[in-house]
Amino acid sequence: GALLALSKPPRLPVLGRPGELSLSALLPALRRRLDLPVELHVVKAPARECSGLVLLSGCHRATEQLQRFFTTARRRGWFPATYCAVTVGVPAEAEGEIRTGLRWQQQGDTAAVVPVLSPGRHSLARKEVKSTLTRYQVLGAAGGCALLQLQPRTAFPEQLPVHLTLLLCPALGDHEHSSRVGRVLGVPFLLPPEATPTRTQVLDEELLSRLGLSPQQLHRLPLHLHLQQLMLP
Repeated sequence: GALLALSKPPRLPVLGRPGELSLSALLPALRRRLDLPVELHVVKAPARECSGLVLLSGCHRATEQLQRFFTTARRRGWFPATYCAVTVGVPAEAEGEIRTGLRWQQQGDTAAVVPVLSPGRHSLARKEVKSTLTRYQVLGAAGGCALLQLQPRTAFPEQLPVHLTLLLCPALGDHEHSSRVGRVLGVPFLLPPEATPTRTQVLDEELLSRLGLSPQQLHRLPLHLHLQQLMLP
């Protein structure tokens, strides 16, 4: 009918600059290939660095109804989106919830999303900080890594990668936030965002060997965060 689902590779942006490869730039060619009578537009898609389910529509009314549903579902305490992630490290608890405030913070020439563990009422009321929640479950673990199911109840840029650092288990291929998790004698601990500039994720030799990568190839490792499932009305 009006809906079409695709699987997006990592590092493909939904909207791109002129001349840049993006999901939106590919939609006219996709429409022609499928011989569709209407233009396609994006209802829901994972962030640039993530892979997974993209929901497209050829009907503006259906798009509006679905986007209202996703917003209403979160307000009612439902979890309409389910992600899977491979993490470096295994959470101490097999399942649980991550609750924290998140905000944008200027760091040099760039802005970064940072956690605010105890946000004040005034900062929340002024929307300087957003209260966020993600439910997680460990599906399996091996070789010091884990496969997690993640269900965000709130929507904030980079919410899931930042929440995984709070579990001390950054996502595999997270070159943005993984430096916030330090290790002393193999024990992970959280570092303040101000003291941790962005850098290519550091992995131990055993994991590099399992992945078949050299340290020089690590920057090409994509973020292992995948939008697996969407709840529809």
